[in-house]
Formats: sequence, C-alpha cells, structure tokens
Amino acid sequence: QVQLVESGGGLAQAGGSLRVSCAASGRAFGSFTMGWFRQAPGKEREFVAAISRSGAITFFADSVKGRFTISRDNAKNTVYLQMNSLKVEDTAVYYCAAVPRPMLTQGVMSRPNEYDYWGQGTQVTVSS
Repeated sequence: QVQLVESGGGLAQAGGSLRVSCAASGRAFGSFTMGWFRQAPGKEREFVAAISRSGAITFFADSVKGRFTISRDNAKNTVYLQMNSLKVEDTAVYYCAAVPRPMLTQGVMSRPNEYDYWGQGTQVTVSS
C-alpha cells in the first residue's frame, strides 16, 4: 500500500513554469514506477510522463516532450514534474500514479489502468 499526495499546482501564465510534486508514504518508494497523468474538464485522463524506479528511464507524451521533465528523489519519497513553456492547453488536474513493478514500454505505461495507486490531484491553470 502507498499513499500519494500531490502539491505545487496553481496558476501560471502561458510561457511560464510550474513544478508539481508527489509525496509518497507507505511501502518502499523505490520499488514503484511512477507516472503523471492529467485530466481537463470534459476530457479523458491522459498520460503525461513516467519514470522508472531508479529514475534512469523516462517517457513523455508527445504534447509535453521538450517542455516537461520528470524526476524523482527516492531518499525523499517524492516524484516531480517540472513544467516549462506552459500552454493554455496544459490546464488540467494533474495526478500522480504508482505501480510496484518495473517500467515497461511507453505504450503500456501510458495506460491509466496499469497503475495501482493514485493521488487526489492538483489543479494547474495556465492563463493566456
């Protein structure tokens, strides 16, 4: 069992930056592959990024590639999503997710149902 709590969302202007964090408690954080997803009003939850247990492998959705980075600090039980060059279309609730298995292909890790644990989400709003 692991509990996930996101923080760091808020309001940013287009072109600006935000960093959201996800703190985990419970089982050994280093045993979890971590992902970030987002959901905008009226839309399905979509994959943003994923990071392997060691942090050596990362995947990104095409829509955020080159603008967002994902990282983790296993000593602090925290995963981060640094969002740069924000666009209005990045506005959504951002969720972190965890699964106690090694990283698989991006096609697999981009599916919400691959993850066993979810945080409550944090709102990110980008204004023009």
